[in-house]
Amino acid sequence: MSSKIIEYDLRQPDRDYDALYQVIKSYDVWAHITESTWFIKTDATCAQVRDKLLTVMDPNDRIFVGELTGSAAWNNVICDNEYLKKNL
Repeated sequence: MSSKIIEYDLRQPDRDYDALYQVIKSYDVWAHITESTWFIKTDATCAQVRDKLLTVMDPNDRIFVGELTGSAAWNNVICDNEYLKKNL
């Protein structure tokens, strides 16, 4: 499994964060890092993750999915620091 970073901008006035959060949380390992940034671990490719998330997003929303190298630095994230270190 590889680590992925997900960044998004939901642009509609009636944004449905719950549906997006449910899809992200369907991965076994995930962390909510900042308001619009999540970390997941999966065997899926970046394109497969993007396509899965697009099923609950509006056409004008923005999304970025990238693979992480295992090296990261952060401060004051939403999720638990130790969980992130362990799973990165």
